Amino acid sequence: MDPSMLAVVCIYLAFGLLEFFGSNLLHKPGQTRDDGIVEIISFTTLSVVTQPAIIYFVNLGLATTAPQWKDALAGISVWAAVGLFLVFDDMTQYWLHRMSHSVPWLYNLHRAHHNAQYMSVRLVYRNNLLYYAMMPGIWFSAVLVYLGLGWVYGGYLIVKLTVIIAAHSDLAWDRPLYRIKALAPLMWLVERTISTPATHHAHHGRHATDPATHYKGNYGNLLFFWDVLFGTAKITRQYPKEFGVEGLPPATLGQQLLWPVFPENKA
Repeated sequence: MDPSMLAVVCIYLAFGLLEFFGSNLLHKPGQTRDDGIVEIISFTTLSVVTQPAIIYFVNLGLATTAPQWKDALAGISVWAAVGLFLVFDDMTQYWLHRMSHSVPWLYNLHRAHHNAQYMSVRLVYRNNLLYYAMMPGIWFSAVLVYLGLGWVYGGYLIVKLTVIIAAHSDLAWDRPLYRIKALAPLMWLVERTISTPATHHAHHGRHATDPATHYKGNYGNLLFFWDVLFGTAKITRQYPKEFGVEGLPPATLGQQLLWPVFPENKA
């Protein structure tokens, strides 16, 4: 296994263990049998099939059509390389996520991520099986790796997944830090830079009447800065009382995993 992916797996397992002992990882409030099935299948498909296949076929295609581009960017600085990944991976993921909450057919591909009535590291990879296949950030990242930036991509993924996993966990690392007055200036900067449990939990809130909920915003994955920059940020330092989807009929297992093969439930 690639060292960076091994590191990501270890980070994921570490947060999973924290939830296992701290908040009952396998028995979350309101969970159903379908929740576990969706999470296992979507995690496995992305990790074993979708992402490796995209990287393989992008590299194969470029090696065939543009062999002269191989490692063309290998000599750029680490800061320039990180900047390219932030723009072409993280920012494009922000825009896909944002569009998924306003374009109905995209929402049907993303709804599984919000169908759970709890927050947990279990949600990190939870989406329709087709959602990640059309995520531009994975395709662009594969191109950047072909152009010679694989040496940066591993470290970038470790940082990004650590932030995302921590932001989804119901063991909110930011909650105790907000209580320390001396850290107020630092936390002001942190919560406007990266996704935190408070800002991302707000995006998963169930009820629009809950002041801590911001379902139509707080779309950032690694960088919350995109929400600040593009006007979709809401910072309350509070956490929603309930999570899930409000005002829609329950989604079937088939719809969550493979809409439109299994059509939307109109009941």
